[in-house]
Amino acid sequence: MRLLFINAHTLILVSLSLVLFINANAFANEDKKQTGIHKSVFEKCLFKSIKSATDDVLLADIEIQCEQAVEKSITDQKNEQEVELGAIANRMQRERLTAANPYVLTPHKMNYVLPVSIVDNINRNAYDGISTWADDLQDIEAKFQLSIKIPLLTEDLFNEGDQIFFGFTLQSWWQIYAEDISRPFRETNYQPEFFYFTPIDVHFLGGDSALVFGFEHQSNGRAQLISRSWNRLYLNYLYETHHFALSLRPWYRIPEDEKLSSIDSKGDDNPDILDYMGHFELGMVYKYSQDLELSFIGRENFATHKGFAEVGITFPLWGKLKGYAQLSKGYGESLIDYNINQTRFGIGIALTNFL
Repeated sequence: MRLLFINAHTLILVSLSLVLFINANAFANEDKKQTGIHKSVFEKCLFKSIKSATDDVLLADIEIQCEQAVEKSITDQKNEQEVELGAIANRMQRERLTAANPYVLTPHKMNYVLPVSIVDNINRNAYDGISTWADDLQDIEAKFQLSIKIPLLTEDLFNEGDQIFFGFTLQSWWQIYAEDISRPFRETNYQPEFFYFTPIDVHFLGGDSALVFGFEHQSNGRAQLISRSWNRLYLNYLYETHHFALSLRPWYRIPEDEKLSSIDSKGDDNPDILDYMGHFELGMVYKYSQDLELSFIGRENFATHKGFAEVGITFPLWGKLKGYAQLSKGYGESLIDYNINQTRFGIGIALTNFL
């Protein structure tokens, strides 16, 4: 069975760089004047469509049509021929319409809450000597991810449509069902990053492309024996078509000095992390409909044959509320468990989609 999963990782190298897909908002970055013009076009389209719509037409469908009409006008200004809107470009248009609103936070990676997340293997040994509750950890816990980004540059820098962002992602695993040990947060990972996004003139099979250059730090904010952290530089290639987005993100880990002892606060907390996390991620998202989205994330180290694969699906619940189910297998889901082979299934609510 273990060999089967390892082979699956090798065959299905797909990973989600949400940063990446969502970063692609910059595909048609406009200055404040242009943003105001496009917002006005959107509002006029919305008013006209609502006025002439029949009773069976949903407001959400009208909004999508107007967003696409505005985005088409933007892309047609830059292209002599008509272009089909991509999945990333559609999201970019929605975010641009609310960019100046101080009450709106822009999502970066996917945001979700999984009240039920079942795992077959927790790294209990990591907590030995640190706490008294290692043996009482439950295999069922809650998991959630919150991720936002902020544009640091709104004018073109080197290329038309390029932009610089600061992003921050928090991922947490909460032992909410472990009543005997006062329901602790077992692990929380913090990931701040700076990245530069630029569209490129590559249109393979009629799609659009972009590049992202970034620096990111990831740590669990713990001390000494259970401290985990690393820094990396990455290059990400993004590709999109109408309902599909793909990202290929190789990285370079920034070296750290070796620890003099295991309790030393300075030095490398996890020198073998690349053996388990690999040197790249490959990911894709397919937007089947407004409420149904399929995603896959994967990593692989071809030398050690250790990797990670995650599939996810969003589905309608009621109103605008969407459900989210996630299944993963492999190494590196969290920093404290980076060298532990885990199978996990979780179900809950998607606060935002990938696209």
